[in-house]
Amino acid sequence: MSEIEEVKARLDIADVVGQHVQLQKAGRTLKGLCPFHPEKTPSFIVSPDRQTWHCFGACATGGDVISFVMKHDGLDFGDALRLLAERTGVKLKERRVSEEQDRARKRLHDANEAAAEYFTRQLTTDAGRAAQSYIERRGIDEATSRAFRLGYSLAGWNDTIDHLRGRGFTDHEIVSAGLAIQGENGLHDRFRNRLMFPVWDAKGRMIGFGARALDDSMPKYLNTAQTALFDKGGTLYALNKAGDAIKREGRAVIVEGYMDVIAAHQFGFENVVAQMGTALTERQVRLVQRLAPQIVLALDADAAGTNAAVRGHDVVRQAGGEEAEAPAVSWRGLLGHQETTSVDLRVVVLPEGKDPDDFVRSNPDAWRTLIEDARPVLEFRLEVAAAAHDLTDPRGRSQLVQEYLPLLSAVGDPVIRAHYLQRLSRIAQVSEEELTSMVTRPSGRLEPQVRRPIQSVTRGTANVDQKEAFLVALLLRYPGLREQGMGVTAGLLWEAEARRVLELWQESESLEVLKTNVPVELTDYFERLILWKIPQYSEAVAADALADCVKRLNRRRLEAEQQAMTAQIAGLQEELGGATITSAFAEGSIADVSPELQETLQHGEDIGNELHKRERKDGREAVQSAVDG
Repeated sequence: MSEIEEVKARLDIADVVGQHVQLQKAGRTLKGLCPFHPEKTPSFIVSPDRQTWHCFGACATGGDVISFVMKHDGLDFGDALRLLAERTGVKLKERRVSEEQDRARKRLHDANEAAAEYFTRQLTTDAGRAAQSYIERRGIDEATSRAFRLGYSLAGWNDTIDHLRGRGFTDHEIVSAGLAIQGENGLHDRFRNRLMFPVWDAKGRMIGFGARALDDSMPKYLNTAQTALFDKGGTLYALNKAGDAIKREGRAVIVEGYMDVIAAHQFGFENVVAQMGTALTERQVRLVQRLAPQIVLALDADAAGTNAAVRGHDVVRQAGGEEAEAPAVSWRGLLGHQETTSVDLRVVVLPEGKDPDDFVRSNPDAWRTLIEDARPVLEFRLEVAAAAHDLTDPRGRSQLVQEYLPLLSAVGDPVIRAHYLQRLSRIAQVSEEELTSMVTRPSGRLEPQVRRPIQSVTRGTANVDQKEAFLVALLLRYPGLREQGMGVTAGLLWEAEARRVLELWQESESLEVLKTNVPVELTDYFERLILWKIPQYSEAVAADALADCVKRLNRRRLEAEQQAMTAQIAGLQEELGGATITSAFAEGSIADVSPELQETLQHGEDIGNELHKRERKDGREAVQSAVDG
């Protein structure tokens, strides 16, 4: 039994959850008010048999005891595991970073700190006048400039290197810190004649720089290259300064530029941070979701602005030798992420010709109102898609449906999905029934030989669902499943360790990168996934096996939800009288009962209909498979 399994085996999820939620018996499950969102009717279910929890309300997610502690206490996987291990007396293996590695990382922090001090001093010299003038033109006052430690890098090829050598840093350390480049003609400074923006991690440690050219050099903005400290796909500018305000206000605002953040903070909007590249990543979203229940993306009005923060493609390379970017989260991925967390993702679009910097300075009160009135992501995307097509032309309406409908497939909440299907139906002039069938329509059938690919996989505990680990093992084994795997919603997986490895796989551009991202607490589990004996499938059969896993996990989710809703309805029948509910439901007069009961009954009916559709679809596939022989 692994350490993770031993920790789970020593815990009863009902006891852990019961410390924070008042649970009541509901058949074979326990129910209570969800601790992650306000509600009047209990939608939070704990299953002692499965040792899982689920919110079938606004959160639309669930998991095991580790994921509950992660979500409730705002911890990452490792911290949650260590907390529970200490509580249960399980001794985790020591996997500390060696003292040598720790010293090496500290040297990189120190090198960046020394460089920041040097750049700040250069800003006040004659050589830094152009940078100082730029700061003044942009309206940054002296106090704000000092707070953000703005600086200037000299135009020479070796000025920063010479300074750091004088401070005792080796050439290897200077390069490793991202401050120098080993070129054909030797070592030279990475940043030359640029306005410098120091970048800290969330704990306030110096990890790198952003830099704006003060001449015609390209690229206009340049970041520190990927280093042991600096990963722009997992960094948000000024998060160390904004964290307290984000917690206090319950909202994080993500903008696109350094100057946007600095201007916002200067005018008192301290909950603003910026992405570190031209595309938002899911890791950046996760950085702030633990701090606040709402995230607002503030975009420029032009077409590029609506796509710059969130993009559908993955890795790009910029001109001028910029490093490959971290995979950008797509709109569908962002919606899927929203569905599996309690975070409320919203979007604002600034007036034409304005960026956040301009807007905050010209009208701070209007900025405050704009953020307050931010629109839900789905609403924003529907408006953008509708505006992009000629809706008087049937082909334009068809293109709108093809573009927008995949976003709804990432939405698990049937009430939210129904709302936007209704809106899309009116705009596209297509019936809701047809749109619903398009959302759930199967993309293909499975080959008979991979109907049950899970049976060869074994795990150490009875409560473990093998489909989850098999799904992740498939993705690790078959690189060709990349595109298909990016569409798998992490919330389908109830095991915290399987879910975390899936998330890391989706964030990493290759298996080699993933290996460096796996935390030490998951090393053993990850190695077991890598070493599992999976049959040598063809790419097509592997894709079908993955689709089969997803289908079965979706069905498991629906069955668990149906079980919970059945218990909930039974409880309501006991409280209000079975005849009242039964007659109202049979006569179609559900509106005669309370809104809470109406919602519960309708939700139960929706789940039953969805399961019935899947059963019919599975039956058709089985018949077709038999016909094909």
